[in-house]
Amino acid sequence: MADANRSMVRGRRGHAPGLATAWCLAARVRRSAALSIVAPCYNEQACLAEFHRQATQAARAAVGEDYEIILVNDGSRDATLAVMRALAATDPHVIAINLSRNFGHQKALSAGLHFARGDRVLAIDADLQDPPALLAEMMARMDEGHDVVYGQRRRRAGETLFKTTTAALFYRLLRRLTEIDIPADTGDFRLMNRRTVDIFKSMPEQFRFIRGLVAWIGLRQTPVLYDATRATPAARPTRCAR
Repeated sequence: MADANRSMVRGRRGHAPGLATAWCLAARVRRSAALSIVAPCYNEQACLAEFHRQATQAARAAVGEDYEIILVNDGSRDATLAVMRALAATDPHVIAINLSRNFGHQKALSAGLHFARGDRVLAIDADLQDPPALLAEMMARMDEGHDVVYGQRRRRAGETLFKTTTAALFYRLLRRLTEIDIPADTGDFRLMNRRTVDIFKSMPEQFRFIRGLVAWIGLRQTPVLYDATRATPAARPTRCAR
């Protein structure tokens, strides 16, 4: 990519796993930003352009042009990486990171958080189940003094009774088995301030359950309630919602 900065980065143990390759426009390499949006991606070629559009719209409404969007390719088998590189070549806010293989969602997200330079960092999946537009409400709650604002689902459209029941049982069992109060019906969709991210990056755990680690950190945490979406195959013909 003649118009982009391509760097090979070997991650520190436990944070950015394996060998990662990063692409971004060389003219706009940032040392800091008001906001980072971090999205791990696995086989998301059908959704990525729309996710980029919605994330860009939400970020500009929140902080103007002072943001970065970090996309982490976790060993996708489709054209996800090609889409990421195309976005990085045309949008100076995009940083595309390619992991050397599939490490799994939690380590891919950890890698993205490792590279994030924002004063506030939004962790979100690229499949559009969780709405980037919720960033505005999350930012407002953080302005009230919270360190972490996490998305908490009221319901998930299109899921079966079996899926919702087993998910509810999982969270209740998890809370019984741990000493940490992990909020029910949450994923990794959350806005964190710089202090929280730096504490998270310093933690040595190799096998990561990010929502549990962030809950363990403590500080001031609060939910924002929302309805998660699940698109039909006709609306999103390939893997856009899990």
